[in-house]
Amino acid sequence: MHHPLTLHKHPMCAEIIEEFQKCHIDHPIGKFFGECTDLKIKLDRCFREEKALKRKANFEQSKKLKERLQAFRKETAEENNLVQS
Repeated sequence: MHHPLTLHKHPMCAEIIEEFQKCHIDHPIGKFFGECTDLKIKLDRCFREEKALKRKANFEQSKKLKERLQAFRKETAEENNLVQS
């Protein structure tokens, strides 16, 4: 099973998605007997690559957010110590 094949959600794989959908239209019976399997494999690989890139970007973004949060907590703790002194 594959992800929903919407082009706007998968811009990296748009060309392969279009080819895959065309194959399904051109081979309504053959698609059940492996006619579009090569395109399906390409599509799966593309989705994996796309997901890996998104995962890496999300991880980098979370690291930056974590650093900002730690800096904020440290700043807040220092302010609390000054007020209590």
